[in-house]
Amino acid sequence: MRSIKIFRIAALAAVILPASLAFADEGMWTFDNPPVKQLKDKYNFTPTKAWLDHIRLSSVRLNDGGSGSFVSPRGLLLTNHHVARGQLQKNSTAGRNYLENGFYAATPDTEMKTPDLEVNVLVSMENVSARVQESLKDAKTPAQEFAARRAVTAAIERESQTKTGLRSDVVTLYSGGEYWLYRYKRYTDVRLVFAPEQQAAFFGGDPDNFTYPRYDLDMALFRVYDNGKPIDSKDYLKWNPKGADDGDLVFVSGHPGDTQRLDTMSQLIYDRDVEEPARLNIYRHRIDALEKYSARGPEQAREAGSRIFSLANSQKAVAGEARGLKDPAVMAIKQRDEDAFKAKVMANPQWQAAWGGAWTELAAAGAKAASRYKEQFYHGLDSDLVTLAYSIVDYGAEIKKPDGERLPGYHESQLDSFRLRTFSPAPIYPGLEIARITASLELDLEVAGKDDPFLRMVLNGKSPAEVAAALVNGTKIADPAFRRKLVEGGEAAVAASDDPAIVLARKLDPARRELIAWLQDNVESIQQQAGEKLGKARFAVYGKDTYPDATFTLRLSYGQVKGYPMNGTKAPPITTFFGLYDRATSFGFKPPFNLPPRYADGKGKLDLATPLNFVTTNDIIGGNSGSPVVNREGEIVGLIFDGNIESLVGDFVYDIDTNRSVAVHTGAMTEALRKLYNADALLKEITGK
Repeated sequence: MRSIKIFRIAALAAVILPASLAFADEGMWTFDNPPVKQLKDKYNFTPTKAWLDHIRLSSVRLNDGGSGSFVSPRGLLLTNHHVARGQLQKNSTAGRNYLENGFYAATPDTEMKTPDLEVNVLVSMENVSARVQESLKDAKTPAQEFAARRAVTAAIERESQTKTGLRSDVVTLYSGGEYWLYRYKRYTDVRLVFAPEQQAAFFGGDPDNFTYPRYDLDMALFRVYDNGKPIDSKDYLKWNPKGADDGDLVFVSGHPGDTQRLDTMSQLIYDRDVEEPARLNIYRHRIDALEKYSARGPEQAREAGSRIFSLANSQKAVAGEARGLKDPAVMAIKQRDEDAFKAKVMANPQWQAAWGGAWTELAAAGAKAASRYKEQFYHGLDSDLVTLAYSIVDYGAEIKKPDGERLPGYHESQLDSFRLRTFSPAPIYPGLEIARITASLELDLEVAGKDDPFLRMVLNGKSPAEVAAALVNGTKIADPAFRRKLVEGGEAAVAASDDPAIVLARKLDPARRELIAWLQDNVESIQQQAGEKLGKARFAVYGKDTYPDATFTLRLSYGQVKGYPMNGTKAPPITTFFGLYDRATSFGFKPPFNLPPRYADGKGKLDLATPLNFVTTNDIIGGNSGSPVVNREGEIVGLIFDGNIESLVGDFVYDIDTNRSVAVHTGAMTEALRKLYNADALLKEITGK
């Protein structure tokens, strides 16, 4: 299961590949710069502007960290079950478990509202590089550039949103080589229509995660509303129930989250030696604490299930990335590429003078970041309540400032999304919160020690468990109405509040802001300035013949359905329902290889030769979950839900021989909806038949 990485300190350098490296089904291409030459040369296919516009307007981004697409003219949106999982969890209760039992709204009036899901459709793109870069010309230091860049970005976003009413985000591409304004139509009335049982969507559980062959029906369907009615989604992907076949050219349109294909060696070493060990340590500790909480009973297991699911997925993904960074062959490739690029820059006196210092500057910024890594990674309380309290305190302080001086997340163009998150009616479980806060403080004590200033402020002589219980049992932050009152009351209401979560957030605020300011001055501003130097250098050396690193913005990748060598044999391009039942039988139907009753009882209803999952050479990463797989005709033939284990190093390098994306076949979705879920009305809407 693909997921977007967390814990990034700053936007690291995203630059471009030499043209010679981008012709092997590689790349996450922006829609303003599609891989026309590569497609023509290898597949004799040239996408038209109308084709690209249709795919773009049919694709969506979900704020839960995934992608999706419209598949009917009435706002029906297809994505993964694991992308929808958070909303299923938030709508479930002790007596109504939608994750375990699935959900199907047979009629429009039974479609289930989601508490805080935001859907974005990319309506337009505008290159604003000249305006951004002009604003930086008078800056004398990296810190001044950082402030100027933030101010002009906020101004562009605010002006665009005011003029168009659209969500407006300035996107940094090629590490500042280009800046684009992306305008999105934003929807927040999103209702669940269908989701299978968790065991059908994630058959094989963690052992099968990031592996192939797979046998998962990892799908979910929402409907998007506007003004109380389903939207008229004129651009939607026509359903091809035959799906993809071996060797077919296919495209993936989605929102890959974050890649570091061309980070410098010093940045990769920082990831290898500092960031990823810290992340893995945190994941292990949190999973252990949540599993102990789950062991208390079925309700506790339900409450913690989605969080364990997400953390275990991240742990497996980051472990794969870490293995890649420890692989001498991978690091040798990265060193070779950097040496070749650097040699070209240093051979030109003008380029050397303008950009040659970037490598040293990035190495120094990484060393600075490493000097305070404990504060960055371990001084956060793992808590929804505390996170909300922090954001309310931040809002009260930031909203008074000029828009361009505010912290990210509090600019005028971002406040609608802030309110959606902050006022969400999603449940917060007190027992789970106590367990999470206790565990995070225990780990912080283990790493930083009892004399750490942050821990002295938080604990004040008490144990982690005592602090956690007092905070959770005393706060009203779980109440959305209470949060709304504080936000609407502004800084005065926050200052007057005696709520323990707000009191703690106020107490920690100076130290938090000091760290933010220190990182901006000593790390982020330098990384941005040096990254822009490398972006400009790569334009000079290689031109703009390929793609920028992923930034959770819409991208197009191309490839073909194709198996690959695996464990001394071959992985098939396509799996079937036959394989699902064989794998379940081979493990004696023991979890996580058990089948939901609907599948165990319904085997005889299915054509077991129906394709279930398949693999392609498409280049994807976390955030692509839920992306449609489309054919030359622009029809949907599959649904991305994962990558294979060999693809985990794809954060840094792409290998066409073994790197594969994994997708659900439209044939399987059609077969299951018709014969197992009796969703005839839904199928008629999707297929038009």
